[in-house]
Amino acid sequence: MRPPWVILSNRAFRKHFSSLKRGDFILGILALKQGEEFLYSDLYARNILAYPSLLSQHLARSKCFQAAVFQSYMIPETRVIRDRHDLIRALNEYGAKGIQKVVTKQNRFNCGLGIHLWENIETLYNTASFGNLPYPFVLQPFVPQVIDIRVVWLGDYIEAYARKNPYNFRNNLFFGGEATSYHLSPEELDLCREIMARGQFPYAHLDLMKTAEGACYLAEINLRGGLKGALIKQEEYTKKINDLHQKALQEFLKAHPQAVLKE
Repeated sequence: MRPPWVILSNRAFRKHFSSLKRGDFILGILALKQGEEFLYSDLYARNILAYPSLLSQHLARSKCFQAAVFQSYMIPETRVIRDRHDLIRALNEYGAKGIQKVVTKQNRFNCGLGIHLWENIETLYNTASFGNLPYPFVLQPFVPQVIDIRVVWLGDYIEAYARKNPYNFRNNLFFGGEATSYHLSPEELDLCREIMARGQFPYAHLDLMKTAEGACYLAEINLRGGLKGALIKQEEYTKKINDLHQKALQEFLKAHPQAVLKE
């Protein structure tokens, strides 16, 4: 039986993919193409190890996957809409609860470009029915006057700041938003820890939504993200990420001194 391999690059991953065995270790985020997410399932089945975890990498690529896994942490009634049948069911259920304004999030869009506000779900249904909104997407009630909080969590380094755009409900800083420092409460820190543990995120950018009533929910989570508005600068950020990766590698090599590095 051969010693475990350590895959150190995407080139090595592509080259050795079919030969990977239980206990092999992939270091770094896989650069999979859109539509290749099925490879995660094969890696799970073969018990391939990875840092960041395969689950966190898969979640980071899909808002719909996040909405399915983290539904209990998100705005109540958040759901994944896979087809017209899901949408008509949501129309009935939202209507029964008096929910009018809704927000949709397209699956793979970032920087607020895939977020849309609808005055009512009937308009959304009509638009989607004529093929102008591709499935799947995330649907949730619109909540006004929320505080949009970005949390950067890198091992022992934790930073949070609030983002606000007075002219647009999308608070993304790339399109006119402003950032102010935000102090996370113990409950909000625990929420972040719980979410990261559920998704096996070793580090993350978390976007939280805090309502006027004080409730805090997850909007989305990613392994990487923009740093506009953050105190940490790109050079220090990159170093902290690299240090976390190197620590994970050294821990694996300590447990498997015969491991073979594949670059």
